Amino acid sequence: MGKKILLIVNPMAGKNQARTALYDIVSTLCDDCNHVTVMMTTKHGDATDYAMKYCGDYDIVSCVGGDGTLSEVVCGLMQVKNPPPIGYIPLGSTNDVATTLKIPRNPAQSARDMLEGKPITIDIGSFNDTFFTYVAAFGAFTDVPYTTPQESKNALGPLAYFIEGVTRLPHISSAHAVVTHDGGTVEGDFIYGSISNSTSVAGFVKLTEQNVGLDDGLFEVLLIKHPDRLTEFNQILSDIITQKYLHDAVIFFKTTKIKFEFSEPVAWTRDGEDGGYNTVVEAYNNNHALSIIVRQ
Repeated sequence: MGKKILLIVNPMAGKNQARTALYDIVSTLCDDCNHVTVMMTTKHGDATDYAMKYCGDYDIVSCVGGDGTLSEVVCGLMQVKNPPPIGYIPLGSTNDVATTLKIPRNPAQSARDMLEGKPITIDIGSFNDTFFTYVAAFGAFTDVPYTTPQESKNALGPLAYFIEGVTRLPHISSAHAVVTHDGGTVEGDFIYGSISNSTSVAGFVKLTEQNVGLDDGLFEVLLIKHPDRLTEFNQILSDIITQKYLHDAVIFFKTTKIKFEFSEPVAWTRDGEDGGYNTVVEAYNNNHALSIIVRQ
């Protein structure tokens, strides 16, 4: 007898690509007598509700969409006991989780890999009263990968982000924060901060596989202090692109938990979505919290 699979679909994902790809995905998943139930999202939060309410009836909870859709599914599964493994069919614009896990962008292939692959455990982050899959961030550049023109990305690669960042320098503001983590406390005026569990953060911040363990119980934290001069800003961006953190303004460390205390509310993004304005952010690493299926 085949598996029972819940397929949660964001029909707007990948510029509506999910609509045209759905037949190939379902026909692939129905091989070997699998039973597939398709549920379409219509608004923010639907994927969380579907995963939380119905996961107990299925062997796999899968989703078709971007990292935001996956994040919603994760938020739902984190609220139940003994959740089933996740199957991810990436169709978003960035897909950092797929990049980290080497999940193919071809919908039929990623569906096939879901059936033939194996589940691995991953850490999930707590972010105040909710969760994140791969990143929570604040400050400058958090939207650069989403606003940089695709033509520039195709032509220039990482240099496109550098150019976009330079154009924003006169308008960058900093947030004063006290940051408490496993290794102590850091205080300063920061233009950027991220808590991540991924080798790719919006295609902009890249970390090597040697620096990232998806199930090691640790976050990777990157903090950037406000530069005094343009030359410093150039060096900071160079450090980020080359992953050689040589400038004093660039701080990188690992931690199991972290707390940010700001002097005034600061806007955050969570898995590329709105994370709200916060004066205090507490994040904890939930080690081996969920499992996700990857190719053998």
